[in-house]
Amino acid sequence: MKTLIVEDSATLCVVYSQYLDGCGLDVMAVETLADASAALTEWAPELILLDIELPDGDGLELLNNADQMSHKPAVVAMTGHGSGHAERAIKQGAADFLEKPFDAARLRVTLLNSAEKLKLDRQVRRLSIKREHLGPLLGGSSAMQTVFDTVESLAGTVATALVMGESGTGKELVARAIHQLSARAPEPFVLVDCASLAPDQVERALFGTVETGYQGLVAQAKNGTLFLDEVCSLSYESQSTLLRLIQHGAYRPVGGEHEVAAEVRIIASTNRDPLFEMQEGRLREDLYYRLHVVPLRMPALRERGDDILMLAEHMLARIAEEEGREAAALESAAAEVLRTYSWPGNVRQLENTIRQLILMESAAFIQGSSVSRIITGTEVAASQEERGQRVTSREVISDKGIEPLWLTERKVIEAAIEACNGSINRAARYLEVAPSTIYRKIQSWKAQDA
Repeated sequence: MKTLIVEDSATLCVVYSQYLDGCGLDVMAVETLADASAALTEWAPELILLDIELPDGDGLELLNNADQMSHKPAVVAMTGHGSGHAERAIKQGAADFLEKPFDAARLRVTLLNSAEKLKLDRQVRRLSIKREHLGPLLGGSSAMQTVFDTVESLAGTVATALVMGESGTGKELVARAIHQLSARAPEPFVLVDCASLAPDQVERALFGTVETGYQGLVAQAKNGTLFLDEVCSLSYESQSTLLRLIQHGAYRPVGGEHEVAAEVRIIASTNRDPLFEMQEGRLREDLYYRLHVVPLRMPALRERGDDILMLAEHMLARIAEEEGREAAALESAAAEVLRTYSWPGNVRQLENTIRQLILMESAAFIQGSSVSRIITGTEVAASQEERGQRVTSREVISDKGIEPLWLTERKVIEAAIEACNGSINRAARYLEVAPSTIYRKIQSWKAQDA
């Protein structure tokens, strides 16, 4: 912490500086009010040890200047003239005071206590401010504030991170935010689509081949971040390959004779429950614990409250600019439809809906009916006659002992949800599908039943 000593005695400046050796403070000393004022603006100290009586003015004038700083420093006043000066200093905002003479221990304790209090005050202020963005991430909800805090914590480490969440929640954006806020930001961010890699392709894709000269994704991400998207999609054999990379921090290119250091930070993601995948034998236990060092859960859009409207308005402006259209505004009914819909496809589905609205609507205001039409996937509601025909056709098929596939699927899903006491997430695990799939089907059934 930058610490400014303001003392008119050059000797005492040296003595106080020596007292503070080894305290973890970056110390600068000046002897006049003018020099102190200059240091306040140019050097921006966080902690000030201030003599009240200076040759060119009252030291407490510096307190008034410090109070105007955006990052207000903590000031410890020094006086050799009794409690009167000390009381005046405290009233004008000093954090503490010292009465001369004092020894090294007293100086250290007083300054370090003020430094610690300053840190705590700043942390409280930071936590009390609701942030609405962090890197590429947007959101003011409490769920997103937790994500922001975790992202910032992860950015300052080299730990392996696992980002969990339903499809479309923005897991890749979280990984990019961690990368962008870390010391690795200038280096590459390389995405590995694990779901697209066949078992016999994994080593070649990750480690490259000597024969062809292909570097591989690990080498391409050197000194940067390797993002393993949907890591639970890897086969059991491929998981062993990945585990060796994480354990040893080195790899051998296919056809190579020597190992190469893997200078990368690994972030993985999954839309499945990794603990459940491990318990079911689809995810290696040793890989689970290697990846699950610092887990981060990305909340579903339906859990983010008014973030839905914030994201929608941001997307309206961005996509309209991309498409060369005038940005439309949401009518209150449209905003209500967006806010109350469950969004089984999460942020990805919201963005697709907003893009369709921009491309299909030319009015200055977007109506609720337009949003509902796109969400349900139909332009007009089915007539009573059509609904009657649909029911009749079902009955005819049922008389022959045959049911439509969608109806069989619906019965299975509803039975699973009932068996799981209404928990869609648990039902999805047993059915081995993403929860978003079930939410999406429920929405289609509601539209069909309307």
